[in-house]
Amino acid sequence: MFGWRDGSREMAVGRWERLTAGPLTLLSVVFLAAYAWPILVPQLPDRWVVVCEATGLVIWLLFWADLLVRFALAADRLRFLRTHLFDLTVLVLPFLRPLRALRLVTVVLNLTRRTTEWARGRLALYVGATTVLLVLVSALAVLDAERGAPDASITSFADALWWAVVTITTVGYGDLFPVTTAGRLVALGLMVGGIGLIGFVTGSLATWIVERVADRDRPQPATAADVAALRDEIAALRARLEPGRRAEPEPLDVDD
Repeated sequence: MFGWRDGSREMAVGRWERLTAGPLTLLSVVFLAAYAWPILVPQLPDRWVVVCEATGLVIWLLFWADLLVRFALAADRLRFLRTHLFDLTVLVLPFLRPLRALRLVTVVLNLTRRTTEWARGRLALYVGATTVLLVLVSALAVLDAERGAPDASITSFADALWWAVVTITTVGYGDLFPVTTAGRLVALGLMVGGIGLIGFVTGSLATWIVERVADRDRPQPATAADVAALRDEIAALRARLEPGRRAEPEPLDVDD
């Protein structure tokens, strides 16, 4: 790779990202399933728990490999580190056992990384799907952290899902809340990420409603058929007012 020009490196990065887009998305889904299965099925045999943990670890290492390859191909590696500092932090912190749920953030990033140039309508759909994904991931992470803790109020997936929805919408009933450090970190991430996502969704919905009302009240532009019919009526009126003149419609201007 020595002697590469910046343009060649950018093309190489683009080819790598196009090549890995599908596999990384599939790996993210598998990672999420492997993480969720032992949480949703507490009675899962130990051998399957080990299989799920090993699967998650291998996929997480593949995420590391993807980041390292993109770093090696980058034309400006210092700039790459600055712009991918969050990705790097998310990959490093799960080395600490209490923060292993942060691996789920990597899943969310990989599932949503290549959708930045969408039209507003598709972008709203994308943000809505990301919001649902964030709620599900947060519910799994907080249940993983809270289940089995003394005085825990979140002990089932239904409780965790209800807590995640209440938290991301900033309602905050207070009936369910995390008591562990890991659970509170999940809550912090959900609060920070949820404010922007929910704000975008509600803002887009309000804009759509206003536009629909405005379009309904806005007069429709005249069509060529409307103009032709109007000219026929004018020609007929002239014929009545001027006896002996034939009621011939005026020629239709193509430019109209």
